[in-house]
Amino acid sequence: MRTINTISRYATFVALGNSGKIEDVDRLMDALAMNDDLATTKLVDYALGLIDTREGRARLSYYLFNGSQQQRNYAALYFKRRGMVDLLDEAVALGMIDGKQAYAK
Repeated sequence: MRTINTISRYATFVALGNSGKIEDVDRLMDALAMNDDLATTKLVDYALGLIDTREGRARLSYYLFNGSQQQRNYAALYFKRRGMVDLLDEAVALGMIDGKQAYAK
């Protein structure tokens, strides 16, 4: 039964990331905020990487500047992986994330 739940949870997170809708980005970020376990953080990180819509990127930009520290870090990771350093530069300048987090390889 646990395997079925794990597969279902994975499929749910993937579907949220693939949709890229604002409410689905919110659900992923809520999961990150409510569950700090390794499995959840890995699933959220993977699902965020699937987001490829304008509205999804805009919502992640919102979290980069307005989310919790953990949400800001995951949003920064999203933009860093895509080479969108202008947003990272702005977030660092405003003190939303530190330079080490923003530019680490």
